[in-house]
Amino acid sequence: MLDREPAPRLNLPMPGPSALLPLACALLLPLAAAGAGADLYRIQCSACHGPEGKGIPGVFPPLAGSDFLRDRREQALRAPMEGVQGPLTVNGVTYQAQMPAVALKDDQMVELFNFIFKAWGNDLPATNLAEIGAVRAKSRFPTFELLVDSMCPKTLPEPPAGWKLRIALPLKFNPIRALATPDARAVLLLAANGDVWTWDLAADQPSRLFAGEDYIDAKLGGPACLGLALDNKRRLYVVANQCDKSRNPVLNQITVFRAAPKTEGRWEQPRPWLRTDYPFGVGPYNHGVSHLEQGPDGWLYLSSGARTDGNEPGQSDNYFKGGEVPTTATMWRLDPEAADPQIEIHARGLRNTFHFTWDHAGRLLGVENGPDADAPEELNVITSGGHYGFPYQFSDWTRKAYPHSPDAPAGLKITPPIRNLGPDALGADGPTATFTPHSSPSAIVELGPDWPAPLGGQLLVARFGNLISASSGYDLLRLKVDFAQGTAETHAVLTPLGRPIALVKLPGHRLLIAEYTRGTTLGAGLSTPGRLLILEPK
Repeated sequence: MLDREPAPRLNLPMPGPSALLPLACALLLPLAAAGAGADLYRIQCSACHGPEGKGIPGVFPPLAGSDFLRDRREQALRAPMEGVQGPLTVNGVTYQAQMPAVALKDDQMVELFNFIFKAWGNDLPATNLAEIGAVRAKSRFPTFELLVDSMCPKTLPEPPAGWKLRIALPLKFNPIRALATPDARAVLLLAANGDVWTWDLAADQPSRLFAGEDYIDAKLGGPACLGLALDNKRRLYVVANQCDKSRNPVLNQITVFRAAPKTEGRWEQPRPWLRTDYPFGVGPYNHGVSHLEQGPDGWLYLSSGARTDGNEPGQSDNYFKGGEVPTTATMWRLDPEAADPQIEIHARGLRNTFHFTWDHAGRLLGVENGPDADAPEELNVITSGGHYGFPYQFSDWTRKAYPHSPDAPAGLKITPPIRNLGPDALGADGPTATFTPHSSPSAIVELGPDWPAPLGGQLLVARFGNLISASSGYDLLRLKVDFAQGTAETHAVLTPLGRPIALVKLPGHRLLIAEYTRGTTLGAGLSTPGRLLILEPK
């Protein structure tokens, strides 16, 4: 697709209800079943140890050619069962290890380690259920059940005065997106494998509308489906990213599927509507093309995340080393009536706007996930032709995030994010632009002034939680924003939550919160199934 500047805005009718929808990388892929060691590695391990087991120099140790796997086998097997803290030496290099326990059953541990033991030139003896069971019995959590129990809180967080919080629906999968149907009687849910589910609010179980395997071309690679939307004609959209390793360099194949409405609550089989590609990301940083939503102008807006952490070249010869490309770290604009839609670039410099929405004044607001360099996460007011800093500047920093950070082009105007005055979600140095580093804001929604206190007339932001440690995020915030001053007063509403990933307004001043998982730790955040909560007035 061509990389074009934004077309003039059209005066089109206002859309009907659409997605009220968040973070994109390998950590958001669904838990693989036993028997899929390569998939388990990709989902659970590749974000830190790399897609080819090379690790990240000075940060995460390699698994490819690792003497630690060979010489300290039991300690290696125990690592995902109980986590690792403190110094650890691999191939003569000492790392300050910080690895969470991971909720994998014994048969999944066998599949995972047997993949690692034979991958990337490794040639180590296979493990089996007997060895894994014996090692787990000597670990900090002697059974899988005790490990999971340690990860998941026994009670829900305390809601604000005048509100109550309840579990609406436990799930058997990890939801990526959620949105209400136009009649608001049901909620649609997307899993990363492309499965689309519907839940009637009065039912005790969801039902599956589509299986990803029935409409996604598996030959293009394993899918990471990160976008779900309805337009004002009730057409259903699914956004899929697929890692195509048959190409060199490896490509991210992006498909926007569309399904026409058939009957109320039903759609035809999704079919490709837009197909494009760009070089797959380096290391764990293929943030992908994610949230899709129809704007007040009738056009579709689509977030395309960065393929790097901060424009670094990467380490593998199979992956493109040229940093970002014209269609990454941007927001796209698409004509929903086009048979062959062309990508128009609405805004640039957006590292990973996992979710965005429009407020009552028509402002496009996006929540942004920052780099490994400890910069604050951002809340941006995104305008046509605007630039938001990436990869030249993060948050409101005046210093470079990395030695390799490029200089901004002469004359480039960078729009700063909203500045958070607190008292909550602040960085270590107080007021910041905008949220605690690594807290991963995942969803944003505006509540009208008719909603009861203390939430009415404010923005709510869900934070998925830290992807590096377990110290920030996992919560729901309320923000009172002064757009004239570019500042926000921020208060925590619910904490801790199990990786909240989507917010949906429902009739009766009810807010549905989709939790990606039920745990509030880094390890549980990759492994346990999700659930739906409802926050409502008493």
